[in-house]
Amino acid sequence: MSGRRSPVAARVTVLGSGTSHGVPMIGCDCAVCTSSDPRDIRLRPSIYVEAEGYASIVVDMTPDFRQQALRHRIRRIDAVLITHSHADHILGFDEIRRFNTMQGAAIRAYGNREAWDVLKRSFYYAFDGLPRLGGGVPQVIDIEVTAPFTVDGVQVVPLPVWHGQLPVLGFRMGRFAYVTDCSRIPDESWPLLAGVETLVLGALRDEPHPTHFTVAEALEAIDRIAPRRAYLTHMTHELGHAATSARLPAGVELAYDGLVLDVSVDVE
Repeated sequence: MSGRRSPVAARVTVLGSGTSHGVPMIGCDCAVCTSSDPRDIRLRPSIYVEAEGYASIVVDMTPDFRQQALRHRIRRIDAVLITHSHADHILGFDEIRRFNTMQGAAIRAYGNREAWDVLKRSFYYAFDGLPRLGGGVPQVIDIEVTAPFTVDGVQVVPLPVWHGQLPVLGFRMGRFAYVTDCSRIPDESWPLLAGVETLVLGALRDEPHPTHFTVAEALEAIDRIAPRRAYLTHMTHELGHAATSARLPAGVELAYDGLVLDVSVDVE
């Protein structure tokens, strides 16, 4: 990535803030799953970034992506950024077909090697080159992420982190960073988070988990990164919005589906 950096205004919409099960969970009658607070209804985790005049970018395409796209009237995708290949982050990948039709072009998709190994098996029909009848196949330009890159001028810095034993990616765009499924930030990635002003970070629950930050662990990371504001995402039904929000420190909030953040991204 080269060129001079200039900040421009962008808008981030939280399409989903829940875990792989979503909230409410099937068959659960707990207080959060039966809550009347709309902020306790959480689809699978994803965001939509719009830098007007430059690019519209989706980070992860969840099993709920069709519903999310309809709810938020998403009409364009210039690129898909893939954090990792777990089902709750990729099973909406086939919905790219509709955007291919509307835009008349293939869509760039970015992920690490581990993600592409799984995606190309799971969605083999999009990559094997064989002719198929019916509704067509997703047309993508698959790009393996090994360094910072640009999407129509928007500068994107991949943030390598660990999800248990799986290497996954967060993404930074200017002063905004999104890191969802994460249990450890390696030494080499902390400097990449320096100067972030708005951070969205995964915090599964209070009880320890082998592949995710707890709320306390996420707060420790936030304290080290020191953004101006931080939002927790990828939350289970064990974290009710109102009760959890009441015990968070100043500058930290729970994300919720439909939350819109005004941020600054770098363009060239």
